[in-house]
Amino acid sequence: MKIYNTLTRQKELFVPIDENEIKIYVCGPTVYNFFHIGNARPFVVFDTLRRYLEYRGNTVNFVQNFTDVDDKIINKAKEEGIPAGEVSEKYIREYYQDAAALNVRKATNHPKVTENMDEIIDFVQALVEKGAAYVSDGDVYFRARSFDNYGKLSRQNIEELESGARVGVEERKEDPLDFALWKARKSEDEIAWSSPWGMGRPGWHIECSVMSTKFLGETIDIHAGGQDLAFPHHENEIAQTEAKTGKPFANYWMHNGYITIDNEKMSKSKGNFFTVRDILDRYEGEVIRYFLLSGHYRSPINFSEELMEQSKNALMRMQNAKANLLHLREKGGETVSEEETQNLSNLDVYRQRFIEAMEDDLNTADGISVIFELIKEINTKVRSGCSKPFADGCLSILSELAGVLGLLQEDQTENGVDETINALVEERQLARQNKDFRRADEIRDLLKQKGITLEDTPQGVKLLY
Repeated sequence: MKIYNTLTRQKELFVPIDENEIKIYVCGPTVYNFFHIGNARPFVVFDTLRRYLEYRGNTVNFVQNFTDVDDKIINKAKEEGIPAGEVSEKYIREYYQDAAALNVRKATNHPKVTENMDEIIDFVQALVEKGAAYVSDGDVYFRARSFDNYGKLSRQNIEELESGARVGVEERKEDPLDFALWKARKSEDEIAWSSPWGMGRPGWHIECSVMSTKFLGETIDIHAGGQDLAFPHHENEIAQTEAKTGKPFANYWMHNGYITIDNEKMSKSKGNFFTVRDILDRYEGEVIRYFLLSGHYRSPINFSEELMEQSKNALMRMQNAKANLLHLREKGGETVSEEETQNLSNLDVYRQRFIEAMEDDLNTADGISVIFELIKEINTKVRSGCSKPFADGCLSILSELAGVLGLLQEDQTENGVDETINALVEERQLARQNKDFRRADEIRDLLKQKGITLEDTPQGVKLLY
C-alpha cells in the first residue's frame, strides 16, 4: 500500500514498524457540542483506513482521544450553569451516537485528557528538565527554537512564523513562537489540577503527545487528522514529543482535505454550519458516509443538497442490488450451472481492482466506482434469474467490498428496503388484475425512480436493477 505522507510530500510505500500490529493515532473531538460535517470527514476516512488494513489481514491498534477539558468546554459549562465535566460527558455520549449512525467503529482506546493528568504533568516536567520548556508565572511554555526541525511538517520556516499573524506575543513568553504546555488557573472557579507549577490545566497540544506515546509507544506508524491540524497542532506535537524521546514521533502523517458548504467555508456567522445531528434529520447515516467517501480524502469536498441527493440515489442503487440478491437467494434453485460457476470466478477481478484502488493512497472514490461496475456485471448475470448459490456468491463479494467502506451494513430486510419493494410489486400486480392500469403505471414509475425496472414475463415479474 502507498500512502501520501504529509511530512515528505509524496506517496510512500507503507511499511509498518511491527508486522503484527499497526499503530494509528487520530485526533478526536473537543467535546463541547455535537460534531459537525467537517469533523465527520476524518472520523469516517480514518475509520475506513482502519477497516481496509484489517480487511488485508492486519491487526490495528487505533487510538482516538477525547479533549474533555478546554476553554470551549469551560465556556459551555458557564452558559449552561453546569460543571465542565457534565458538559464533556454529555457530548461524549452524543459523539458515540452520531458516530454509530455513520458506521464509525469505536477506537481500540478512547483516552480522555482528564484521565491522563499524571502522565501529562510528568511529560511536561521531563521537557522542563531537558531545557526544552520553561516555567513563567505558573504557565509552562515549550521553546520552539530549541527544536532544530520546527516547521518540518508544515514546511514553514522560523522567520516566516515569527512575523506571521497567527503567532501571538505574550509577555510571559521568552519568544513569540513558544507555545503553552501548561496553563495556570486564572480564577478560583476554573477547573484545574495540582502540578509542580501550581494549579492549572494542560495546553491543547500536549495531550495528544502524551496519549499517543502512552497507548501506542514512542514511535507510531500513522498519525492522522484534518488538514487544519497540520499547523500548529501536529507541528507542535512533533516538536515536544521528539524533544522528549529523541525518536521520530510518527512515520506517516495523513491529513484529509477541507469541506466547504455550497462552495463556501463553513461558518456559524454565515448560517451554513451543519452538525451531523442536523443532517441525520434528513438523511440516513450511510448516505452521509457515502458522500464523505465519494471523493479522494485529500481533496476538498463540497457539501450541498444536490450532492447529498446524488449520494442518496447512488447508495440506493447499492441497496437495491443487495435487496435483489437477497430476493434471488430466497427464490432461486439449488443447482449451480457451469456457466454460473465460471461467472462467479470472473467476479474476482473486481475484488482485485478494488484492492488496487485502496492500495493507492486509500482511493475510496475509485473503490466505489469498482463496486458499481461489479453491480452492473452482477445485474447482467441475474437478469433472467439465477440459482441460490450464485446469488449468495454475488451477495458475498458485494457485501465484502462495500463493508470495507462501511457501507451496506444494515440488513435490507430489517430497514424496510426489500419489504417496501416487494409490497409495491404486489400492489402493482393486484392493480393490473383489477384493471387499475393508472395505479399500476404510477407504481412502475415510482420503482423506476428507485432504479428498478419491472419486466413482465410468463414466469412472473422480473426486477431489473
